[in-house]
Amino acid sequence: MKTVTNLVQHAGLGLRRSFLTEIIKTPPKNISFYEVAPENWMTLGGKLGKQFRAMTEQFDFICHGLSLSIGSTDPLDEQFVKAVKDFMQQHQIKFYSEHLSYCSHQGHLYDLMPIPFTSDAVTHVAKRIQRVQDILEQKIAIENVSYYAAPGQEMDEIDFFNAVIEEADCDVLIDINNIYVNSVNHNYDAETFLRAIPASRVAYAHIAGHYVEADDFLIDTHGADVIDPVWTLLAKAYELYGVFPTLLERDFNIPSLNVLLKEVDTIQSIQDAWNNQHKQKSA
Repeated sequence: MKTVTNLVQHAGLGLRRSFLTEIIKTPPKNISFYEVAPENWMTLGGKLGKQFRAMTEQFDFICHGLSLSIGSTDPLDEQFVKAVKDFMQQHQIKFYSEHLSYCSHQGHLYDLMPIPFTSDAVTHVAKRIQRVQDILEQKIAIENVSYYAAPGQEMDEIDFFNAVIEEADCDVLIDINNIYVNSVNHNYDAETFLRAIPASRVAYAHIAGHYVEADDFLIDTHGADVIDPVWTLLAKAYELYGVFPTLLERDFNIPSLNVLLKEVDTIQSIQDAWNNQHKQKSA
């Protein structure tokens, strides 16, 4: 198994049960790694469990959590973290990422809620990330999330994000679509946000589609094709930081596997364009 840092110029796909059998039967050649939410796969047995085991024995995987609730004031669910660790060891999965958000308050809320952009929240969240890393015995990556309100805001989103990453000493999962969605919804420049990301901490990226509610209001659904401005922002990220592993997410309105693979091809084409340009400059 490779670590995520070995997947430098590769494209990935979020694995979904709807096309698991198809992938096992005919593994796509353009996918270098897969990503799963451990919550959806840890307790699987029977046919699905065997199919998943066959996948992890052949391909590189990343775990991307949904329910760690890293920003919650509820006690950290250390038993869940230990279960994730066991799952990763069982399937030789080398990397774990989570959202900079919370999804519980005296019980699960079933949605990713924004953490207040405050200095107290920075300290609170950073300590919880450090504890997760201590249990897993490795760094994790934290993802910038989409949000629609910022209650109690004391600092800009990028300043809050960077402060958490620095204090926790963790890696970064850049979600390109989330940057674009937030830039429209909160009226800031997406490229300026992108330039402020700590380049040395970037582990990998997500790219996805969204729903247009209005010209100035986008909803991060992962339920549509990636649009051109988001592809352009991905190319800008490569221009700024070099190519890093990039994964296509699709959670709703999932089309045929062939349609998804065309978007994976687009990731690779943008990576190839950067690589060719870089070679020309080095020649």
